[in-house]
Amino acid sequence: MRDITLKPTTLRSATAGGRIRVGADGVAMVRERRVDKGDVIECARIAGIMAVKQTPALLPHCHPIPVLDAQLDFAFEDDALAIRATVRTIAATGVEMEALTAVSAAALCVYDMMKPHVDTQTLRIDGIHLAEKMGGKTQFGRKAKAGRAAVIVLSDTVAAGKKPDTAGKSVAEGLANAGFDVAGYEILPDEPAQLDRRLREWLAQRPDLIVTVGGTGVGPRDKTVETVQPFLTTELPGLMEAARSFGQARTPYAMLSRGIAGLAGGTVVCTFPGSRKGAEETLAAILPGLVHLIEVCRFSRPHDGGYT
Repeated sequence: MRDITLKPTTLRSATAGGRIRVGADGVAMVRERRVDKGDVIECARIAGIMAVKQTPALLPHCHPIPVLDAQLDFAFEDDALAIRATVRTIAATGVEMEALTAVSAAALCVYDMMKPHVDTQTLRIDGIHLAEKMGGKTQFGRKAKAGRAAVIVLSDTVAAGKKPDTAGKSVAEGLANAGFDVAGYEILPDEPAQLDRRLREWLAQRPDLIVTVGGTGVGPRDKTVETVQPFLTTELPGLMEAARSFGQARTPYAMLSRGIAGLAGGTVVCTFPGSRKGAEETLAAILPGLVHLIEVCRFSRPHDGGYT
């Protein structure tokens, strides 16, 4: 199964459709409830809902997820029944396969109930397709359009060459993969004066995003938060709240991060933890929000203000 541990949980929905041909006489039998095996529509509806719950057991790469809503609707055509299934969840992966499985199972149920009455040459399932999906990266963009970013790593040991940087490089790579132009990547010791100077120099260039990596803990040398905070003209506490909540579901130590985020003029500034895992989880948690800030609100570009 694909690893989805770094995917954020969002409200997701999928709608699938399909049809089963039963002939004009078969449509009349279903409509008038004259089928020997019972009410075709209600049996097919139940079969579809049961199939939604069984999808991970049928398809090896589907993750078991909480199904919060599943609806099946049927429409009579001249010689067929049209089937439409909508499934919703709040999860890290979508429900497209659940919706498609629901339509497939409902159609098979109709087939089974109608085969004593309709010639098998007439019975035909076709047109099963995904009609719509929402949520996840489809709705909440995770790709920036040429936003400029800088990554500043704060670590005494890395700056002294005693160990390699993995967290900062991972963040820079993640931003590049998300469409950002990573205009700067640098390593500084945990010295507030040096960070203060570099922040001023970077802010003068008006990048879209500055990410610091490291110095958000409780050690005596962890002063990134104290250094960054005076630069923030508008704090955005929700970003780091989301990051801590995301991390807390994966490690009990995420609560200890003191990271902050906000706007410094037209630049978004975020303070990430110094561990690679913590930095990667933070980026995964807040990337949709960062893209929304930079692309939809266009903070660092000339505009009249507000949303576009």
